[in-house]
Amino acid sequence: MGINIAFWVLALLAVSGALMVATVRSLFRTAMGLVLCFLSIAGLFITLSADFLGIVQVLIYIGSIAVLIIIAITLTREVECGNLPSRFKMPAIVSGIFFLGVAVWVMLNTDWPVNSAAPTSPTTTTLGGILFNQDGLVLAVEIAALLLLAAIIGAISVAREK
Repeated sequence: MGINIAFWVLALLAVSGALMVATVRSLFRTAMGLVLCFLSIAGLFITLSADFLGIVQVLIYIGSIAVLIIIAITLTREVECGNLPSRFKMPAIVSGIFFLGVAVWVMLNTDWPVNSAAPTSPTTTTLGGILFNQDGLVLAVEIAALLLLAAIIGAISVAREK
C-alpha cells in the first residue's frame, strides 16, 4: 500500500515538474522543474524495483545533464527573458500531437509482457558485473564521458563573450 502511494505521489511530482518546464518563462526555474522531474522519475524507478536505473537517473540526468544546463543558464545574460516567440511554435505543436498519437497507438497495440514477481535481490550488482566485466561496456561508458566533457566545453565556448 505504501509503495503504491509513493508511486502516485512521485508520478504527480514528475508531471508537475514537466508542466513547470513547459509553462514557466524563467529559464532557471525551468531548469529546477527539470531537476524535479528527473528526481521524481528516479524515485519511480526505485519504487518499481529498478534500483540501478534509479541510481543511473540520479547520476547522469541530475548529476551531469541538469548541472550542465544550470551552468549554461548561469553563463547566459538574459536569464529572465525566457523563451522568445518563435515562428516554429505551430509546427512544434503539430509535431507534438502527431508524436502523442503515435505513442498512444503503439501503447494500445503492443502486447506488454508483465512479470508479477518483483526481483528478490538488488539488480545493481548483476548489471554492474555485466557492464564492467572483461566483455562489458567500459568503452561505451568512457565514450559517453568524453561526449559529456565535449558538451561542457562546447557550452562554455558558446556562452563565452567574444
